[in-house]
Amino acid sequence: MDLLPDALASACLQQFRATPPLVHCLTNEVVQSFTANVLLALGAFPAMVVEPQEAAQFSTMANSLLINIGTLHRARAESMLSAITAANQAGTPWVLDPVAVGGLAYRTDFARHLLTLKPAAIRGNASEIMALSGMATMGRGVDSVDTSLAALPAARQLAQRAQTVVAVTGEVDYITDGLRDVAVTGGDKLMTRVVGAGCALSAVVAAFCALEGDRLHHVATACRIMSQVGGQVSQRVAGPGSFVPAFLDGLYQLEILTY
Repeated sequence: MDLLPDALASACLQQFRATPPLVHCLTNEVVQSFTANVLLALGAFPAMVVEPQEAAQFSTMANSLLINIGTLHRARAESMLSAITAANQAGTPWVLDPVAVGGLAYRTDFARHLLTLKPAAIRGNASEIMALSGMATMGRGVDSVDTSLAALPAARQLAQRAQTVVAVTGEVDYITDGLRDVAVTGGDKLMTRVVGAGCALSAVVAAFCALEGDRLHHVATACRIMSQVGGQVSQRVAGPGSFVPAFLDGLYQLEILTY
């Protein structure tokens, strides 16, 4: 199991800053504002266009697309399918966040259909990744009842089957393309007390998927950024209320990545 070298991660961050992407986020309604602020703090440009016809049009203009099924309903599913179809036709990479897959039938069936539409990357917690891969059938919503290490075999299988990069996140994040694995350490439990940290990470993954080069390293760098800044900020704040503004400041001020 490899760690992403500091120099490689920092070079990826600099590449990102030199070519800041426009990220089309079809994300859940609970986290839209936080997701947009995280992307802005890093230097990316977020947009959230949800009407089906406009979502399709905008996906051809954006550099990457996020599909987060947290607050899924039929109208939103229509927008997502329109956006993905247009993104695939335009060669725009898109990322799937399979929120609560395994626990509820409608979203599980929908997410498994989305796997056939060739996501560039998938980011989820251990229970979500295990359920999406078919190695488990039940989850507990956004809370994982499994460890990320336990889900690594499922992540590898899913990456190989869907020909994508899978990030299974938890106390340690594991990123795999089915053949190569990268581990990302850091972070803090305080991040689990803030709504939207995982969803925002998926948006950052989508932003980094817009870069040219090794997608495994780009997704791992996205995880490194959120983990490093979250871990550092957690040491100097009193709790969740002060974490969010400090975290956004930390992302804005980030220059290099180091363990």
